[in-house]
Amino acid sequence: MKSKIEIPQTPLAERVRPILLDQFRGQQKLIGEGKPLRKMIENESLSSIIFWGPPGTGKTTLARIISESTKSEFFQINAVSSGVRELRQVIEIGKENLKYNRSTILFIDEIHRYNKAQQDALLSSVEKGEIILIGATTENPSFEIIPALRSRVRIFILEELNKSDLQEILNFALTNDEFIKSLSIKIVDNEFLFFISGGDARILLNVFEAAILHELEKEKIIITKELIEEIIQKKNIAFDKGGEEHFNVISAFIKSVRGSDPDAAVYWLARMLEGGEDPIFIARRMIILASEDIGNAAPNALVLAQATFSAVEKIGMPESRIILSQCATYLSSSPKSNASYLAIDSAISDVKNLPLYHVPLNLRNAPTRLMKDIGYGENYKYPHDFENHFVEENYLPEEIKSKQYYFPTENGNEKVLRDRLKLLWKNRKEY
Repeated sequence: MKSKIEIPQTPLAERVRPILLDQFRGQQKLIGEGKPLRKMIENESLSSIIFWGPPGTGKTTLARIISESTKSEFFQINAVSSGVRELRQVIEIGKENLKYNRSTILFIDEIHRYNKAQQDALLSSVEKGEIILIGATTENPSFEIIPALRSRVRIFILEELNKSDLQEILNFALTNDEFIKSLSIKIVDNEFLFFISGGDARILLNVFEAAILHELEKEKIIITKELIEEIIQKKNIAFDKGGEEHFNVISAFIKSVRGSDPDAAVYWLARMLEGGEDPIFIARRMIILASEDIGNAAPNALVLAQATFSAVEKIGMPESRIILSQCATYLSSSPKSNASYLAIDSAISDVKNLPLYHVPLNLRNAPTRLMKDIGYGENYKYPHDFENHFVEENYLPEEIKSKQYYFPTENGNEKVLRDRLKLLWKNRKEY
């Protein structure tokens, strides 16, 4: 019978975290020979930096390696659970260390969680060199870090780990962790393990260790796709509803529908739904798109989008995925026109920038005898009194009677509108 094995309490990802730069895998654009971050560390010419990249790509590990490599005093705090008081404590230590020419590194994980006042508290100390700030964020610093702080730091972008990086990290765990080395392990499906990790080394190692612990009673542990699926249940979907990826994916979805590609549209729709996006948000965006990008070329698009919003609101997930897919594919396949969108923006521009011209007398309402006596409504031509319920008339102020805001396209229903409206415009300008 297999003897009882003592299971480490520290997670594998922490046990095999590199402590030397040469042990680090991935991010060769930053730490390869002659690259900026490596030179900064080797020359001990540290400056304040922010690491921006997806989870599990090495931000915290690099911060610790920098600290060890430069013999600096290292403090680590998380922006979620700390505030200005903790910052001031470290800053005071940094001031004291500076007297003895010793560096103080303050590593702030999830620095994007700090509000403006908390970020402001760092400015003076970073500028004076009292602390060397290393921030880690999964969110775009352009949006989440105040300009004054951005101007005082260097921003290094970390990329999602590729298969080669993940294989090297897995090999390092297999050959360097004492617990793992004590077991007989065979990995049948590396590719699936890499796939479910989503380029995140922490997920890779956590799932790998969970699979091992699940099979620990066996003499030989075989890591199969079926075992991994049982452990993980569902692939990690990189999608932060409040972060940059939220805006990236919804942007890709909208552009795919606008570009008349239903396949791309349903792919990005699936990405959002699997990532936990609110289906109401998606439905709302499709209502806007139906008017902005399709408009009168296919007026029923707006009707369907509104019906989709109402149905999704009542039905909920998972059934709403079908309704959203129907609407997305319909909108993608519809003729496109942004003529209405351009028309209102052009008209608003004139309203803002030109004088507010008087309403022509013949278009004014005349509910009283006085108004009629002074000419309100006089000579108004009632279209229904004319053939085809249409009469050539100018409905704009005299000063801008030649203006045209709406330029219908040759797409779908707008072609019919275009032909009918030519009569109205013929006395204004050449169409």
